[in-house]
Amino acid sequence: MKALIIVPPKDFRDETVKMSILILGKWGVKPVIASYTKDLRECVGAHGAVYKPELNATKLTSEGFDALILADGPGVDTYKLNDFRPLLDLIKDFITNNKIVGAMGNSVKVVARANVISDRAISAPKDDEISRLIRIYRGKESQNEMQYDKHLLTAKSNAAMEQFLNTMLEKMGVK
Repeated sequence: MKALIIVPPKDFRDETVKMSILILGKWGVKPVIASYTKDLRECVGAHGAVYKPELNATKLTSEGFDALILADGPGVDTYKLNDFRPLLDLIKDFITNNKIVGAMGNSVKVVARANVISDRAISAPKDDEISRLIRIYRGKESQNEMQYDKHLLTAKSNAAMEQFLNTMLEKMGVK
């Protein structure tokens, strides 16, 4: 099994990526890091963690992957990932093929913009822009810290990252 982890070129939340790699690997799921950097240059987290992407995410599909995780952090907004069409299409491809998509914190807005949240419960941080996107794309805001609904796993923050990943592993049938 493989899980695709999308990180912004800079300023992603280091602990989200580190914990994802650690827990997925522990359960035999191969984490694959992808980003939108030229020539697969190293991506640098908000606290200095450095990861070299294995793939350029621009032309990826869900084929060969079982899940997708969107790293959160300031880079999501800096690089306007919620307006980046190849990423939005990739998310839609995962959902269309009944594969799990996980997003937390400000990366929830990327999932909303991919137009895959209609009639789904979404857990998102208290943020005017995210709330507006959830309304526009007909999602239902959940009061839960974390929510799983029809292959979409969302969380208000990465505070419960271990629980988030364990839920993902359960839904993938690994645990």
